[in-house]
Amino acid sequence: MSLPANKRSNENATLSGILNPSSSEGKGVYWTIGTILALIVGVTTVLGQYWSIEPAPYDVVEAAKKKANITDESPLPVGYAYTATVIGIAETLMYKRGGYLSNDVTLPSILLDNMPNWEFGALVALRDAVTALRNQFARAQSQSKEDPDLAAGEPQLYYDHMSWGLPSSESEYMKGIESLYRYLERVGRSGGDAVFHARADNLRQYLEVLDKRLGSLSLRLSASTDVHEFTIEQQGVTTLPKTPWLQVDDIFYEARGHTWALLHVLRAVEVDFKETLEGKNAYSTFLQIIHELEYAQTPTLSPVVLNGSGFGLFSNYSVTLANYVARAGAAILDLRDVLLRG
Repeated sequence: MSLPANKRSNENATLSGILNPSSSEGKGVYWTIGTILALIVGVTTVLGQYWSIEPAPYDVVEAAKKKANITDESPLPVGYAYTATVIGIAETLMYKRGGYLSNDVTLPSILLDNMPNWEFGALVALRDAVTALRNQFARAQSQSKEDPDLAAGEPQLYYDHMSWGLPSSESEYMKGIESLYRYLERVGRSGGDAVFHARADNLRQYLEVLDKRLGSLSLRLSASTDVHEFTIEQQGVTTLPKTPWLQVDDIFYEARGHTWALLHVLRAVEVDFKETLEGKNAYSTFLQIIHELEYAQTPTLSPVVLNGSGFGLFSNYSVTLANYVARAGAAILDLRDVLLRG
């Protein structure tokens, strides 16, 4: 059955307009398509930039008191600030602008790399802190029974950070957060069965892990320039090549995320281990670490990571950050020594 002549002529005219851009119909179709594409690109760009804004540091004491429903100057139970802080870091990863982005496969997340690398750096610091809580702080000695909530929650935070299927990274991390909340409730309850041992030997074991983490980050950041390309002769020859241009910002933002999370953890350590630090005459050394990590969070003025060479025209963001990270690592090494001898 054939179409009426007038309908056939209208369809032919529309098809002719699309195929012939010079016609008014063709111009209208192409203008509409172009407008839609421009809107998609514009919205994606703005949203991606907004989601890439790094979370600002926050007051860990105020956040812990809010969780404990403390409105006056009453002190927090020992271990409460530390546990509340690791929960706060995990919740920041889940609920910050755009939520958790590392495993997203849709626009604009799939086009972003700065924030996913920031998330990974913060996640590594979070894992170290929770592992220390499970293996050192919440146990009286190496052969003591471990806390059941921490034993259940810590492995959840080690789940693949890029899994978007079933289960997703977020769902596993939320299970870990729930376990940490159970421990937090018990450690904050008077007469509860949860323990937190703020001893110098426990802190030294955690600081040993931090020393290695910061040393690795500092080395990777410093490899962003030609002058830092060298080999290390130790049990064989290991080459440290210059960081590829496309990976410079990845390492930079991973270090930014790691130092952001570590800054909050150590601020909580300052609360729970204050008597230990003062008793070992280590408080001033500890504050030096805090200051270096605060400097590492100085806002960047450029929309891109600038990595000039040596004394060239442009600054080198990676080497500047490596300086703060290395100085924090050196202070941690000094602190470990003071805690051992103090």
